Amino acid sequence: MTVSAAEQEKTGLGNYFIANYPQFSFWSSSYLPDAERAVNSPPRPGVPLGLYLHIPFCRKRCKFCYFRVYTDKNASDISVYLNAITKEVELLSKTGCVGGRPLDYVYFGGGTPSYLSASQLDGLMSRLRAIMPWDSAREVTFECEPGTLQKHKLETLRTHGITRLSLGVENFKPEILQYNGRAHSEDEIYRAFGWARELGFPQINIDLIAGMVGEDWDNWKRCVAKLLELQPDCVTIYQMELPYNTEFSKALRVKDGAARTSLDLIQPAEGTVSPAGNVADWPTKRAWTKYAFDELVKNGYEVSSATTVVKSKANTKFVYREALWRGADMFGTGVASFGHVNGVHMQNLDTWEAYVGKLEAGELPLGRAFPTTERDRLIREVVLLLKTGHLDVDYFRGKYGVDIRTEFREPLAKLDREGWLKVTGEGVDCTPEGLIQIDRHLPAFFDPQYLSSRYT
Repeated sequence: MTVSAAEQEKTGLGNYFIANYPQFSFWSSSYLPDAERAVNSPPRPGVPLGLYLHIPFCRKRCKFCYFRVYTDKNASDISVYLNAITKEVELLSKTGCVGGRPLDYVYFGGGTPSYLSASQLDGLMSRLRAIMPWDSAREVTFECEPGTLQKHKLETLRTHGITRLSLGVENFKPEILQYNGRAHSEDEIYRAFGWARELGFPQINIDLIAGMVGEDWDNWKRCVAKLLELQPDCVTIYQMELPYNTEFSKALRVKDGAARTSLDLIQPAEGTVSPAGNVADWPTKRAWTKYAFDELVKNGYEVSSATTVVKSKANTKFVYREALWRGADMFGTGVASFGHVNGVHMQNLDTWEAYVGKLEAGELPLGRAFPTTERDRLIREVVLLLKTGHLDVDYFRGKYGVDIRTEFREPLAKLDREGWLKVTGEGVDCTPEGLIQIDRHLPAFFDPQYLSSRYT
């Protein structure tokens, strides 16, 4: 069945944004021997090493969330999990792929890492730093939900070397936060941000989501104005997608069951306040993102990617993103976490019982993997770095020995004709309109065998 361009612009079910290549649906447990060989082999020269730690606990599950998270775990369960993830880091630290490399970057993601208490965080980080120190890392990021923060918890994070604090604000309107399943209030946003500024974290990022259910132009403009009052170092604006396994996706009534592209209103849960409005389509979400970017740029910010605006490109880096998109190695630790080592994508087992059980047995909890080719890695870097808005021809020539203007002549020429990017001199640059929607054009660079598969 052919879906029209108009239908494609509606917010349908499924993943819209590209986070990796080849897509996760091609990863398989049959490739686990490749993952084990990669982990136990010496590292490729000059490749940095990072560490991602998935902390899967939340006060509530957001209705648009598709990550592996838990809202029903008690203190004893949490202790079991923290012991398991510490054991995983210990096992990885002894593998051949470390090769004496210090950690270049560390990222605590979730879930809600700030769900942990100050004492739990202190214990976890003390143990982790004894195994794999991050004192010399260029960046240590920690994700926070504003309502879970207290000043003493932030003091603990500062003591353990957190350099980049990322606040999941998403919206400022209480009714929208409540209806979309967020647990924090507007007052908690200002309180948490004030403490973080007072404690002198080197970089504070605020996340917003364009297109939360119930959003409208008037409120979005107020959100951007409130954001500008806070003046964070970095702003990340996501356009809301609806993968298949979210609460919203399960509640949506699909008008066209075959195409799965056109959605009715989401019915409010009993006892919640339902904000007015439909599920925004992609042109609307892009327009909201463009408005926010334009307002931020007017106030001295610079666009650094399709989702990110920073106060200063020279002084505000996002090492985790920049390193990963350029092919860095990363240990992905925690239940269902994704990593990449020595050219092999890998993901951990995705259930609590299987993940913890493997580690209690003293084994790495690998669940599936995918060994990439040199061409896979080239395409991966092209599509991910296009999300920064710029490709450097010399960089790819030096690393892969190819001229990307020749290697990808057809997709580049097509996107140039359509006005999404420009091929100029020694670079490729997205137009402002093209950058905001670059993810929908990235499959043009995929090899044919990876074009028609579900993303996850």
